[in-house]
Amino acid sequence: METDRRGEVHAGALKRRKRVSVVGIAGELFITVGALVFLFLGWQLWLNDLIVGADQDKAGSALGESWSTAISAHQHTTPGATFDDPVVAVAPGDAVKFAVMYVPRFGSDFARSISEGVETAKVLDKNGIGHYPGTQMPGQVGNFAVAAHRTTHGAPFKPLASLQVGDKIYVQTPDGYYTYGFRGLEYVRPSGVGVLDPVPQFAGVAPTDRILTMTSCNPMFAASERIIAYAALESWQPISAGAPAAIAAAVLAKS
Repeated sequence: METDRRGEVHAGALKRRKRVSVVGIAGELFITVGALVFLFLGWQLWLNDLIVGADQDKAGSALGESWSTAISAHQHTTPGATFDDPVVAVAPGDAVKFAVMYVPRFGSDFARSISEGVETAKVLDKNGIGHYPGTQMPGQVGNFAVAAHRTTHGAPFKPLASLQVGDKIYVQTPDGYYTYGFRGLEYVRPSGVGVLDPVPQFAGVAPTDRILTMTSCNPMFAASERIIAYAALESWQPISAGAPAAIAAAVLAKS
């Protein structure tokens, strides 16, 4: 009888050890999986954004430089000259790059191309900034409205909330440079498409100003609302006048 009891105790101890061992292995697996998930998120939301963002900056500045160097030396204008109403281009085909945006507040190297359309896979994930079809073009009276990610795929508008009143936002096209001054932020629901009206939030009102509207998801890592940044055109100069001093270095392509 005593031998049997000892055998039962020994068997029970083995079962407990097995259960403890299984629990320990499962716990280690969960910890390992969790660590891998955090590493992936760190890659996707930080390191990958840095790499993709740098590539987008390089591509943007290369595009801007190609337009600038296409002007021959004898076409350059006198520094400080004033210019007539800005040239307004016709919107290009879907996903075609037609402009470059420079925002010194976002970094001295910030130079992101703007493409026609706001389709996620074709434009925002691939090219960076997209132009809402049907809204105005750079320099045009009305509302030049664009969109970009704040997280992933280079996150061009990640620092959108850091803009301060008076900050300059430069848009370059093959025709010239359009300088907008930041005016303020607004937060709306995803259904708040009134921000795309020629006069934002005033449907049916005839525009008189030249507005830039920048849109993205808010809060960070979510899409429950939209963050909207408004700016107004302050000046324009043709490509032949050279780049505004604040972005002259960013216009040069990076090797």
